[in-house]
Amino acid sequence: MGTYLNPGNHGFSGIRNDIYVDKSGLINLINDTIDTPRRLTCCSRPRRFGKSFAAQMLCAYYDKTCDSAGLFDDLAIAADGNTSYGKYRNKFDVIYLDITNIMGEAGTEELPSFIRRKITEELLLAYPGMKTDDSFSTTLINATELTGNKFIAIIDEWDAPIRETPEVQKQYLTFLRTLFKSSGTTARIFAAAYMTGILPIKKDGSQSAISDFQEFSMVCPMEFAEYAGFTETEVQKLCMEHHMDFAMMKQWYDGYTLAHVGSVYNPNSVMKAIRNKKFHSYWTETSAAKSLMEYISLDFDGLSATLAKLLGGVEVLVDANGFANDLITFQNQDDVLTLLIHLGYLAYDEETKNVRIPNEEIRLEFNKTIRDVKRGDTIRRIRESEQLIYDTVRKNAKAVAAQIEKIHTEETALLYYNNEQALRSVIKLAYFSYKDHYLKFEELPSGQGYADIVYFPKKASPLPALVIELKWNKSVKGALHQIKEKKYPSVLSGYGGDILLVGISYEKDNVKNRRRHSCLIEECKRSNS
Repeated sequence: MGTYLNPGNHGFSGIRNDIYVDKSGLINLINDTIDTPRRLTCCSRPRRFGKSFAAQMLCAYYDKTCDSAGLFDDLAIAADGNTSYGKYRNKFDVIYLDITNIMGEAGTEELPSFIRRKITEELLLAYPGMKTDDSFSTTLINATELTGNKFIAIIDEWDAPIRETPEVQKQYLTFLRTLFKSSGTTARIFAAAYMTGILPIKKDGSQSAISDFQEFSMVCPMEFAEYAGFTETEVQKLCMEHHMDFAMMKQWYDGYTLAHVGSVYNPNSVMKAIRNKKFHSYWTETSAAKSLMEYISLDFDGLSATLAKLLGGVEVLVDANGFANDLITFQNQDDVLTLLIHLGYLAYDEETKNVRIPNEEIRLEFNKTIRDVKRGDTIRRIRESEQLIYDTVRKNAKAVAAQIEKIHTEETALLYYNNEQALRSVIKLAYFSYKDHYLKFEELPSGQGYADIVYFPKKASPLPALVIELKWNKSVKGALHQIKEKKYPSVLSGYGGDILLVGISYEKDNVKNRRRHSCLIEECKRSNS
């Protein structure tokens, strides 16, 4: 049992001794690729989303120097007569590389040289009769011929040199090419390889042989989606077992909706909330929190306005195809937003190509960071939004109408509208700081119809509930009349606090060719019966 060759199952054993969510189905996906042209797999996901746990699990399963039956026999991988479970369990020599740790151990020695030297040393200890060669690939081939056994390669934090020391990335990528190229060498050495990190494989403009990897990321996770984090079913079960409020867990840590799986939760934050019995932003405890300030400070036209939309709950279209998969090559705001997807700051909808801020935890990080960076226009938008809420609560209808009109004018290129649905987008953008005080509901069934937007106060908020009705090319009085006639406030019948009815209308003045917004605000009169 070594450090880089056959590290054993101690890591996964420790994981099993704690609260554990069964993700052993991942092993099936890797087993299906063994000794096939699909043998190379790269899965990227954000920090603290269980990448290292998955790597430790795979080590424990494949490492032939230990017996891991006791760790897996009660998991999903062993159920339903799975023939591959026993076929591949503890049957391979495993090369395990934790690149972040290796970078610290290597010191001044070049990373590829250090890796080659350490693996060769451990191979000679395990197989004294093995012949070494100046070519590392030949040394590995000699080992497989001596043992009659191919390697499983497991590389954790594969992209650390790309993220942290970009000056060494060329030699590092060249080293990976020597191991994982399309010639027959790779097939002679490796039964399978699994790389995990934050970034997808670097696009360096050359004929990168490591492009032979099948890639799965937060942009396109495919069959690996359920292993990107905790699923809704898994979180519901955890909440029941540990007496946690599921609705609060969802509000704080959900939001990464992936195709074929649905909701995916941040596993690190969920587990910390369970252990601490407290819903809180645990994101600040990760190194990812330090990077947000750097990226949203980048000077790209439109980035500030885009951040304001995202903070307001508006989804933004993103082209994720041009991103170079590093932390320095940014051509436009789409590249910045794509990086934020991979870092976990934004959730990506694969079908619509839209991004959004996924949950309360990340929203707090954005709010805090934006106040710390030199984003004067974004800070101005935050203050204007906070003032708008204040004006609404104070029933200053004239000020509310003026601010809505201002937002419409500023965003006309992106939010051109001539119907109530599009007007809703401007309202959401104008009130984007609502989450400090309210929960937002759209098209909420109430009375004899659907309330356009309802802002419901959070438990600790002293503010009144807001029932907002939107009208296009109709009178603002008609908006308030509809709220009353269709009894929209009835949806809040169990709420004992104050309720404000807010009517907002928009019409275009064809003579002056300008937009006209109107607003009326009234207190909801409740019956005493």
